[in-house]
Amino acid sequence: MSSTVRRVLRRSVAVAVSLCALVGAIRLVAPATAGDDAGVRRQLAFLRDAIDGGAATDAQALYPEGYFFMHVLYGLTWVDLGMRAKPGDRGTALREARWAFTRLDSPAGRAPFSEDLTPSYGVFYRGWSNWLLGGVLSLQPAGHRDPGEERRFAEDSAALGAAFDASASPFLTAYPGQAWPVDSTVAVASLRLHDALLPARYAATVQRWLGGVRDRLDPRTGLMPHRVSAETGEPAEVARATSQSIIHRFLPDIDPAFAREQYLRFRDRYVVRPLGLGPAVREYPDGMDGPADVDSGPLPLGVSLSATVVTIGAAQVNHDDALAGALASYGEFAGVPLSTPWTKRYAFGLLPVGDAFLAWSKTARPWVAAPPPAPPASITWWWRLPLLLILTVFGTVPWLPALRRGRASRFWRPAAPAPTT
Repeated sequence: MSSTVRRVLRRSVAVAVSLCALVGAIRLVAPATAGDDAGVRRQLAFLRDAIDGGAATDAQALYPEGYFFMHVLYGLTWVDLGMRAKPGDRGTALREARWAFTRLDSPAGRAPFSEDLTPSYGVFYRGWSNWLLGGVLSLQPAGHRDPGEERRFAEDSAALGAAFDASASPFLTAYPGQAWPVDSTVAVASLRLHDALLPARYAATVQRWLGGVRDRLDPRTGLMPHRVSAETGEPAEVARATSQSIIHRFLPDIDPAFAREQYLRFRDRYVVRPLGLGPAVREYPDGMDGPADVDSGPLPLGVSLSATVVTIGAAQVNHDDALAGALASYGEFAGVPLSTPWTKRYAFGLLPVGDAFLAWSKTARPWVAAPPPAPPASITWWWRLPLLLILTVFGTVPWLPALRRGRASRFWRPAAPAPTT
């Protein structure tokens, strides 16, 4: 290989490395949450194509709620976008959210769940689907809502309300003999949404639920446990971020004061900066380690990538814009997003359910309660500096040999002869 070819190859590699470093720096500093509706819409375009191509069925093979989450998060993200739009511009959002609900309200959507539970199919299925149906109604003007959808929402809310009223535990079962507080939190939020859209019926139910929750907090963290006894609701597993990140997405719509207290506890104990770099969320509270599972994914340095993604939405709903922006920017840097004019996907689109959670998180907003006051900031813009320094070094190093050669050639270049007279 000639020296000229080697020189061209070296320079091409140096240019490529520098461009990668520059793109990474831009992704770190550019806003990645508010105002990114266009990016989310491109994510949704990718997700719809992926679902139509069987991605929901593929996700079901990974964990029991894969099919369900692909559809419900797709629909909920469209509801969030529709709520930001003017009433006359909500047609696409309403159509897509309705389509997602019909996919849940089907034998395939109900397949993993038991009809014999109370309420039927369990609190996970009934809570999330009721929340989505309430979102569909929210996109329709009062007095012009679909009467069938309104009636179905009232009936499903009544079934949930009756189940909570009859239960000795605030945490209903999602599967036979198994209960997770996060599932009941979603369901109770749907009752609050019912009372915001239709004549109020469930204020007493919600208050009883809150009282039962306060009596059964995880003693180690003061937060809702990850898993509880199906009979008594007593804690059976320490609070974990995969459920906490979802709980804090919904709790502000149930009780803003309790939500603020719980959110700050969660933020203090679970949000970290591993290796002094970008913010991330531990699966277990700081100082405690535990096993990974299908929900948390691998736990490098104790961090759950799935919980980190969902915490973006939890932070936004709790008006913690600094943390939401930092987590989202770090995701843009580390998530390897690939964009076209029509679609956007992360991690090369290898795990579409991850894209669904991220799109849902980026559009987060309260549906029932007014936005809460911002909490004290826990992170500043300067968290980016170590990463920007690393990128600067990464983008500069490939040019050092050329710079050294340039200096050496100038040093050894013979002096020009003195002019003759």
